[in-house]
Amino acid sequence: MTLTLDDALTGISGILVTPFDDKGDVAPARLAPIIDRALAAGLHMPVVNGNTGEFYALTTDEAVTMVQAVAGLVAGRAPLLAGVGRGLRDAQRLARASAEAGAAALMIHQPPDPFVSPRGILDYLNAVSDASGGLPMMLYLRNDAIGTRNIAALCALPTVKGVKWATPNPMKLAEAKAACDPSIVWVGGLAEVWAPSFYAVGARGFTSGLINVWPERSLAIHAALEAGDYAKANALIADMRVFEDIRAEEMGGTNVTGVKSALIAQGLDCGPTRAPSAWPLTEDQSARMTRFLTDNRLIRG
Repeated sequence: MTLTLDDALTGISGILVTPFDDKGDVAPARLAPIIDRALAAGLHMPVVNGNTGEFYALTTDEAVTMVQAVAGLVAGRAPLLAGVGRGLRDAQRLARASAEAGAAALMIHQPPDPFVSPRGILDYLNAVSDASGGLPMMLYLRNDAIGTRNIAALCALPTVKGVKWATPNPMKLAEAKAACDPSIVWVGGLAEVWAPSFYAVGARGFTSGLINVWPERSLAIHAALEAGDYAKANALIADMRVFEDIRAEEMGGTNVTGVKSALIAQGLDCGPTRAPSAWPLTEDQSARMTRFLTDNRLIRG
């Protein structure tokens, strides 16, 4: 039975990688076994065109191709969350394409322009919402410097369903949550390692890149947190933490590198990452990743 959007948003938002072929072109068909494995494990919401999907390394044409193809691969088995962002015209085009492909909601990347204003973001969100025909929106907040009052103003827009909170500031999350309508869903946006801290102040669910490689562990962590069993959740996280440690190195430049390297080791080659992401892993990083995969029986030793 397919989850409702509301239920899926409080689950795991699994950020899918973007596969590339030997020529460096997007190759979405390579995602089929990864999506099938994740959904079989119970993934609540696959996400296309997220940061683990190298969104900012894709052209808008490629992002459109990805959302169309991934919608077909998911085939209605779960609500699909589609990343949208960059310049307004590109964001509007991608919003329209995502709606036409059947996405259940949009994840709005925080605009990276150096001259962003809070009221300008309101205009941006309204224009994207109109382009999609009013699809529900999740705000992807990676910088909370705009302040609680402005976050509350963004969340007051009628099509905003929630926020993926991706700043390491749980107390600011709690403050923002208290300032907004209780219907807004606050999702931990810094993957499994930060999920307990965010849950402690009222978040539900979390984003995950691990679901590409080890979805069963992500689902077990989510189940423990939903049950309020922080000791179990932290123990489960401890066994996968090296994976996230490797992804966080080089200023986060190995974030996708780690995931794609693990997939290659599992026989699920999604190609390299695109510059300016780091590729490949260093000898030391690769050795630690291999130990992680072997120790957890994700590959044969």
